[in-house]
Amino acid sequence: MFSVDTLERNASKGHGLVTSVAAANNVLLVGTNKGWLVHHDFAGTDSNELDLSTRGVIDQWIHKVFIDPGGRHSLATICSSVTADTYYIHGKWKKPRVISRLKGMTVSSVAWNRQQINEAFTREVILGTTNGQLYETAIEEKDKKEKYVKLLFEITEAPEPFIGVQMETVTTGTAVRYFVMAATPSRLYIFQGTTSLEAVFMSYAEGIAHFTELPGEIPNSELHFYGKQRRSERFAWLAGPGIYHGHLNLGTSPSANHTHGGESNVESKWLLEYSKIFDNASTAKPCSLALTEFHFLLLSNNLLKVVNRVSQKVVEEERFDSRVDLGSPTMLGLCSDTAGGAFYAFDENSIYEITVQDEGRDMWQVYSSLKEYTAALEHCRDSLQRDCVYAAQAEAAFEAGDYSRAASFYAKTTQVATFEEVALKFVSVGESDALRTYLLRKLDYMSKEDRSQITMVSTWAAELYLDKINRLLLVTDKEDKEGEKEENSAVSEYQSTVQEFRAFLSDCKDVLDEATTVKLLGSYGRVEELVFFAGLKEQYETLIHHYVQQGDAKKALAILQKPSISPELQYKFAPALIMLDPHGTVDAWTTTRLSLEPRRLIPALMRYSSEPHPKDEPNAAIRYLEYCIRQQQNEDSAVHNLLLSLYARQAEESALLQFLDAKHGKGRLDGPDYFYDPKYALRLCLEEKRMRACVYIYGMMHMHEEAIALALQVDPETAKLEADKVEDNEELRKKLWLMIAKHVVQQGKATKGENIRKAIAFLKETDGLLKIEDILPFFPDFSLIDDFKEAICTSLEDYNRQIEELKRDMVDATHGAENIRNDISALTQRYAVIKRDETCRICGERILAPRGMHGALGVARSYSSLVAPFYVFPCEHAFHADCLTDYVIKHTDKSERDRIRGLLRQLTALGNQEPPITTGSKTSAETAPADGRPSPIDQLRAQLDDAVAGECPFCGELMIKEIGQAFIGSEDSDLVVSWALP
Repeated sequence: MFSVDTLERNASKGHGLVTSVAAANNVLLVGTNKGWLVHHDFAGTDSNELDLSTRGVIDQWIHKVFIDPGGRHSLATICSSVTADTYYIHGKWKKPRVISRLKGMTVSSVAWNRQQINEAFTREVILGTTNGQLYETAIEEKDKKEKYVKLLFEITEAPEPFIGVQMETVTTGTAVRYFVMAATPSRLYIFQGTTSLEAVFMSYAEGIAHFTELPGEIPNSELHFYGKQRRSERFAWLAGPGIYHGHLNLGTSPSANHTHGGESNVESKWLLEYSKIFDNASTAKPCSLALTEFHFLLLSNNLLKVVNRVSQKVVEEERFDSRVDLGSPTMLGLCSDTAGGAFYAFDENSIYEITVQDEGRDMWQVYSSLKEYTAALEHCRDSLQRDCVYAAQAEAAFEAGDYSRAASFYAKTTQVATFEEVALKFVSVGESDALRTYLLRKLDYMSKEDRSQITMVSTWAAELYLDKINRLLLVTDKEDKEGEKEENSAVSEYQSTVQEFRAFLSDCKDVLDEATTVKLLGSYGRVEELVFFAGLKEQYETLIHHYVQQGDAKKALAILQKPSISPELQYKFAPALIMLDPHGTVDAWTTTRLSLEPRRLIPALMRYSSEPHPKDEPNAAIRYLEYCIRQQQNEDSAVHNLLLSLYARQAEESALLQFLDAKHGKGRLDGPDYFYDPKYALRLCLEEKRMRACVYIYGMMHMHEEAIALALQVDPETAKLEADKVEDNEELRKKLWLMIAKHVVQQGKATKGENIRKAIAFLKETDGLLKIEDILPFFPDFSLIDDFKEAICTSLEDYNRQIEELKRDMVDATHGAENIRNDISALTQRYAVIKRDETCRICGERILAPRGMHGALGVARSYSSLVAPFYVFPCEHAFHADCLTDYVIKHTDKSERDRIRGLLRQLTALGNQEPPITTGSKTSAETAPADGRPSPIDQLRAQLDDAVAGECPFCGELMIKEIGQAFIGSEDSDLVVSWALP
């Protein structure tokens, strides 16, 4: 995973020995003991050499060099026996610039604002010095000097140099939170706060800064960080007793009241002691450190040790080759290029590149050996590695006795442990519950192609469920026999297992073999689960049959309400269900989505109606039949007859009469008003002694005499109402009223005077239909005329009034006839005025101009007069007779066209060579025969006038009919082509 290659043999370019190296973004910065700064740009294969020494000052060397993560801004501290200076170098510059305010101070560490720095401006920079001070400065490339230098923090009690410092910023809305970690050889400080760096450190001015102290001797203490996407995630401090490292959680901002609680951002802290790395930790300690994603790179003399951060074990060792001519130089340190992903080691003359290749490939094994299985799974690369981790988890859980958990992990393996091996492991220890768990989880990871394996595994799991249910059932039965009635764990476990088993059946209903599962459930005596499984498999007939046998109509009806149920099951179980729960069954029938046929439910309704029921209980059969007729508009005569029969058997006759009087077919075209059989209804009502209903049926069948005769036996008022129903037959209506009158006159044993008064009152009810003379024959022969004097006088007065009305009607008729004769005489004198320049509306020529013409049918005609015959209509349209005839023949329908042509041929056959000469107002008169009757020619001309000039063709029905005709006929082939769309 790690390899060392020589990058530069002459790193200082001959300007002395290497003292310090920094790297960032493929840029390498090298400082020498003669004050030279060598700038290597590996991306551009370029180098730049700068002399930072001061003329006249001897013994100068570069103490430390620093470069920002982007490789654009650099700092270098040059020291001498007298003073120290710090220079700023931009990547574009050829000449450095001294930071005057740091004169005399040796900078030992730098923290860049990595989140906000850019090419032209460094933003806030924290500088740590060898005197235990932290300064803030900011440098802009275009400025001639630094913007400011502020003292942020100072160690006063026991000053130590700051060997490393790191700054992270987190922006939350408009607020910026600063997190600063700084280290000395024995202490690790943490500072954090908001607003600005000065405000952050000001909060520590009077208080004690939070720090972790690890005293001890170390050749060179260092603080390093590792992270991705410009944010630190881990830190490592090379301290005296060991490597103190941990994880930085900067995702959340602590509240202002916990500003000093810096440890809240540090997680998973750990001290890796040197004794675990070096055989002789007291003498062999690292001089430099580099931090990768999973490893520590430790440099000790000429030996590079690679230590896994998680396992804390040395995984590789690399020894640096030394050149004989250089006298075996000692390695000075390590540096890392986080942006470029490179690591470097250097001595006084050379720089070595440490290449890292796929360092995380074996981390899954490391985490798995430490039993950190979640992290191990995150670092697995393929299914085999995941299987190994799952198997390790399963073995650990199995050894610990957690068999259920072990079963879940074993189910996830597919290559390490076979199905048979795992099943035998659980069988050998008698853990059927764990075996069931293994089988259930195994089903989740099987592919759909393994159909047979899935069926066998699910069947085995079902049997294990049934075995456990029966064992729990035996325990609960034993406790019941011993008198333990309270709820206990066994009962609770039994109920939960049954529910779990039912859920299993629901999930696996499509993969379980139906016959095998039914047999298995039956062998264990689990009837309820058998019914449940039948429901899952949609064996509805079996379910309904079971519920009917149990007398549970509600559950059976609930199944019949399912959308996928067959309507045949509705009819099959209707007789049984309506006997068990009549009203619930009718509710189901009236609310079901299926369109049931009421005729097929008649046997069930008749069976229900044949059984006795409590008087106060509504009849469910009647309710359903009423729903069919009123809501569904059913027209089946069998349904109507059945409802009528049920009404007839009721004690009250009102419902029957209301049903007979209702017009169930009203509103339908060409349909009857009722759909029951009147003859059957009459026979049934006679049997049940429903006389009022019989009267109504007789009347409906137009057997009015029978209806009146029966009504007179029941109620004379009903007879009167029935007689009034006859409206279109006055003679029959009078006959019916005479029947009623006879009954009124002859009924009872009333006195003679009372009978006469009743008869007179009855005559008034007939509204003049019957007269006194009509009812006199019903009285006895010995009745005196004086008793009828008043009625006879009234009748005579009515006759006299009617005679007067007839006289007035005759006079009115005579006047009307005279008016009609006058109108006829006036019609003969009607005329129309034609202007001299009036034109024919068809040909456009003048009406009064002389013209010859060819008439209809192409017959040439000549006229004795100079003016051609023409028609004038009340709408003032005028037409030549021949133009109008041709126009009407062309535009009328075929039958009328044939009739007009026939009339023209008859006129031609009679020898008349001229078309009929007339006008729209018919002002010309024809010579009539001596007897006053018109001649045949006149009759033909009159018929032709009616056909051709009955109405104006432009204003009458002929024009209206032409609206629906096409502009171009099928015979106009040339026009059709010209009107076609391109």
